[in-house]
Order: sequence, then structure tokens, then C-alpha cells
Amino acid sequence: LFDGHNGSAVAVYSKKNLLNNVLSAIPPDLNSDEWVSALPRALVAGFVKTEDFQERAQTSGTTMTFVIIEGWVLIIASVGDSRAVLESAEGGLYYLSADHRLECSEEERERITSSGGEVGRLNTGAGTEIGPLRCCPGGLCLSRSIGDMDVGEFIVPVPYVKQVKLSSTGVRLIISSDGVWDAVSAETAFECCRGMPPDAAASQIVKEAVQAKDLRDDTMYIVVDIQPPDKPDSQKLPPKKKGKGVFKSMFRKKHLESSSQVDKEEYGEPDLVEEMFEEGFPMLELPGEERGHGREKTFWRYVNMYHHVIIF
Repeated sequence: LFDGHNGSAVAVYSKKNLLNNVLSAIPPDLNSDEWVSALPRALVAGFVKTEDFQERAQTSGTTMTFVIIEGWVLIIASVGDSRAVLESAEGGLYYLSADHRLECSEEERERITSSGGEVGRLNTGAGTEIGPLRCCPGGLCLSRSIGDMDVGEFIVPVPYVKQVKLSSTGVRLIISSDGVWDAVSAETAFECCRGMPPDAAASQIVKEAVQAKDLRDDTMYIVVDIQPPDKPDSQKLPPKKKGKGVFKSMFRKKHLESSSQVDKEEYGEPDLVEEMFEEGFPMLELPGEERGHGREKTFWRYVNMYHHVIIF
């Protein structure tokens, strides 16, 4: 999912080129397990290579939330504020991506200010501050994106990456732009479309968001059901649960403040979804010699951080 801003050029370019850039970063002749293990590093490389489009003098930018499903393994990489949430057949809600709005992450604000940028709200001139937190120069509300060549180099294309092993009983995945999550909670999103096929579910969720805030901007949605092939259609969606769903704490090692409805959900104990890998690069710093220039240095600084996999 690509949510562009200040024009569509970078979003369109990223849609056409991101997948090839990721796949080209994976060594050839790998078996299935090796291919899956290589994906986190390849996703970082692919995002940064796609960012090279910035050199074409484009001032537009885009968020990117990119998901690869290989069997029962799901790998997600994201920059920006287009979020991904999963509901398991057991009723657990899982928060799969980070929110890179400056409003939502103290770590990201510290990273920008330590790199020479400034973070603040718009000033009306009478001493009153309005609107969300923005970076200066540039005025962007996000700490990570693709493109945006008119902002400082502290706005990076390095994605938050998570790799999980899914429950074989089935899951539903929802990916959406920020306008939807700001209007409806994750629990409401899953509940309002329960029993519907994915296409109808996506339309219903957007309808709920539009009714909630009377806005039609930033209301993109993708719904994907990942289910055992032997289940009939009538059994493929998670059963309706009584009471309030909870987000599973195993997917949030650090709590980030957020104005998003998603962040206000309650957390609970993990169920049958297993985390395999997570990396968010909170400060994005590595010692040693830097290669390249501009944002190319971003890749060479951080790609070597992918030397381990966390197994639970």
C-alpha cells in the first residue's frame, strides 16, 4: 500500500519498482527456508534502492507498507503511517507495523533532532502552536518515507521490518492508510466486516471510516484472508468474539505514544502467532566508515544490522 503526498510521482514509481528491487537483493539459488531468511535484509535494500528515485528531482513522497506471504510466514516492511493489523482465528489482534508519525515516537523525534533537524508545530505568529508535530526543514509529519527530497536527510527510507509465523488455523490481515485508522479502531474494523469476503470487507471498512469522520481522503484499505486450503468458505473467517479484543504484547517491545485509534487498544497475552524477527532501527547509528553519499549512505550504515534473527 502506497499513500503518496505532495503529488503521486514517487508513489507510482515505487509501485512499479519496489518488488523488483527487493527480489534483486536476494541471492540466487536459495532453498525456501534460505529465501525466507534473506527477506528482511532484502527488504531494507529494496526500500533504499527505491528511494534513489529522489535523485530525479521529485519533491513528492509516499508511505509504503509491503507484505510478503510465504506459506505460513508473513514478512512486513513499512515506512510512514500506513498500518497493518492482523486478527487470528483465536481472536487475537496483532499490531504488525510501526507508526512513523513524529507525533507517535519519542525515539524518532530524538533521532531527528540529534541529526540536526528540528521538530515542532506550526506557529500562528501569536505564540499559538497548531497541528501535528512536523520536522524542519520540510514540514513533513513523518520521520520515515520514500522520496521527499525537499526535507533533510534525517527523513530516512529504512523500514521497520517484522517477520512472523502465522497460526495454521487462519488469519485476516488489514492494511490501511492513516485516515482509516484515525477514524475507526482495529476492533471496529474487524467486527464491521466479519463474515464478508475480502473485497466486500475492504469496502465496508472504508464506509465505516467515512461515516465516522465524514472524510474520503486517506481511506485506502487492503484485506487479505490467509487460510488453510481445506477450509470451506463458510469457515474461513475468525469466529465472532464476545467482549473487547486485545492486542498481543509480544508484538510491541516498546510502547509508542500515538494519537491513532489503534494505539489505544488494550494489550494481552500472545496466542498462536509466533514472532520470528523484528527490527525498527530506533536510532539508526553504526560506527565505522560510511560508503556512498546522500541517502545511499543510509543503506550502507544500517543494512549490516541484519546479522541475526530473533527466534521465540
